[in-house]
Amino acid sequence: MSEHKIPAHLEAATRKWVAGIVEDFDLETYHFKILVKAAEAHDRGEEARKILKTDGIVITDRFGTKKAHPAVAIERDARVAFMRGVRELGLDIDTADAPRAPRTRDYGSRA
Repeated sequence: MSEHKIPAHLEAATRKWVAGIVEDFDLETYHFKILVKAAEAHDRGEEARKILKTDGIVITDRFGTKKAHPAVAIERDARVAFMRGVRELGLDIDTADAPRAPRTRDYGSRA
């Protein structure tokens, strides 16, 4: 039995996903915390997606100008946070020889 307690505030499907990872991997405490944050980001993104499904992605402000619904940014940011958490944990790699995702910044020297 794992010493990691899966938070009850996560959605049922997300708790099941976290439980499967905890079962399949030997996680250190900090790995588990990253996993929980990724799971929370997933749930937040799904919550925003449901709002957008109801409200639409464009709203009209008090001046009559159309603009993106605030939940668009919440969904996007949650998706990025989830993907980074998965990448940080290495959950997207099947073998040690698999290529890593490209870096977003070039740390090498330029010729």
